[in-house]
Amino acid sequence: MFDTLEDWRDELERTKGNVKYKAVTTNEGYRVSENIETFLVITRSLKQILCMGQFTNFYHLVNVFLQIWCWSCHNGAALLKMSAFPKEQDDSTSQTHKAFLDGIYKTISKPPYELLKTDDLSSSLPSLQDIQTAYTRFKQLFLIDNSTDFWATDVKWFSLLESTNWLEIIRRVLKKAIEVAECLERQHTNVLLIEESATDLCCVISSLVQVMMDSHSRTKAGFQSLIQKEWVIGGHGFLDRCNHLHKSDKEEAPVFLLLLNCVWQLVQQYPPAFEFTETYLTVLSDSLYVPIFSTFFFNSQHQKDTNTSGESLKTQSGPFRFLTVWDWSVQFDPKAQAFLNNPLYAEKPKPEKSQRKTARFKHQRQLSLPLAPTKSSTKRGFFREETDHLIKNILGKRIGKFINSSDEPPNSFREFYDSWHSKPVDYHGLLLPRIDGPEIKVWAQRYLRWIPEAQLHGGGTIATAAKILDLMEEVQSLQVKMDEEHSQAISVGVHSVPLLRNSARLSSLFPFALLQRQSIKPALPTSTWKDLEDEDDLVKRDDEFVDPSGDIS
Repeated sequence: MFDTLEDWRDELERTKGNVKYKAVTTNEGYRVSENIETFLVITRSLKQILCMGQFTNFYHLVNVFLQIWCWSCHNGAALLKMSAFPKEQDDSTSQTHKAFLDGIYKTISKPPYELLKTDDLSSSLPSLQDIQTAYTRFKQLFLIDNSTDFWATDVKWFSLLESTNWLEIIRRVLKKAIEVAECLERQHTNVLLIEESATDLCCVISSLVQVMMDSHSRTKAGFQSLIQKEWVIGGHGFLDRCNHLHKSDKEEAPVFLLLLNCVWQLVQQYPPAFEFTETYLTVLSDSLYVPIFSTFFFNSQHQKDTNTSGESLKTQSGPFRFLTVWDWSVQFDPKAQAFLNNPLYAEKPKPEKSQRKTARFKHQRQLSLPLAPTKSSTKRGFFREETDHLIKNILGKRIGKFINSSDEPPNSFREFYDSWHSKPVDYHGLLLPRIDGPEIKVWAQRYLRWIPEAQLHGGGTIATAAKILDLMEEVQSLQVKMDEEHSQAISVGVHSVPLLRNSARLSSLFPFALLQRQSIKPALPTSTWKDLEDEDDLVKRDDEFVDPSGDIS
């Protein structure tokens, strides 16, 4: 849950980030800032700066451009995020910033700052307004009232889908995540993601990079921890971005849904690599708008703590307690929860005791990396060479503008991308999504599940998953027969109730939905029907039913 210092220390130890980074309690009790985490993970060198008392406005500075650790790669390269510099500053603030930078320059003269690539996401990715506009157009495609509307829209479906620009935004976000992964994995370079508040697109890219590079984030427990760390504790403004209170439409943007859409692309491209299913992602996206869960309701941890500990939330039975979305038993019984687990997940094999010592320093993720030689970049000090230029341009400019980027050639991305896809996939190693052409698809389960015309009666992915789960239950029952000696225990295993035997009435896309209305396809092709729209008798006539199971000949 990352609400304790121990959770952060465990994550640092798991990723071997504790060599260069340290979890600190500088913001405990929100004495530094109400907008950042209670526990910060920063470089050990920067920790010395935090202990200095020489800056009068330090508590203002720490929220402006403190670099916060997100994750460490197996080669030591780290993923960091940071708020952008204010566009306008007065002289006093400028002088304070200069003193702060001078102090860092005198303190830091060793890695990880010697190799650092910055990426200002506000200039390299679509704005939040563009994302909101595209999603609003995209969402309209699935708000269909009747069969007539569905078949009328079906003719121009692909052109309408293209015009929304939603899939193109997903493609651009995935491409950006691959670029960051290349810097970390092949170039061994730290990456600093910069954004105005570092709580929107920074969260998207950092989460995607970890899903692609860290197999732990592809497990249920790991993905939950990732969302808690980067989004909930990381201060994403769920209240404003989801517009839960319908107060400010200008702040609304489906940033978290964008992440889930991108993760879904990976799930449907590499199913064995994920312990969870697309149904897990779907119900997680639904839970985003269920107000009984505090997980996705507040703008920050400070806002949550303030609004859940007051006297006004006390009821006759005691203090009011918000539920966490991660307790799936609140929404689903054990049988239904089975649809959240991927039965075909390729679990990472545990090395034998004799192999553990030798395999310790060779990370499993290396097995799926491209074999292209690593280009040795000229080391440049982040503060050593850039401080003077930084101070000269501190007013009205963002940090991403005055830190030099990597000198890699423009085609390095394509080389990295093609090289990885030319090799067999290691489901426990690096995963790069396919982003060319029609590889970026519509998340059908989330957006088409309530449209009867899009269903396959008695079939589809849900029916397939149900049959696999039934087979697993049968295998488990047979295992009980073989292992248990007591007849009572055997009978319990034999009479386990199958999850799903008759899927004819269930949605073929979503296991918790029933088909409420029948699809009625027009007797005439839609194109012909639209051409004859001006005929009065055709307008008034009801659609004729065509039995799809009839004899075509």
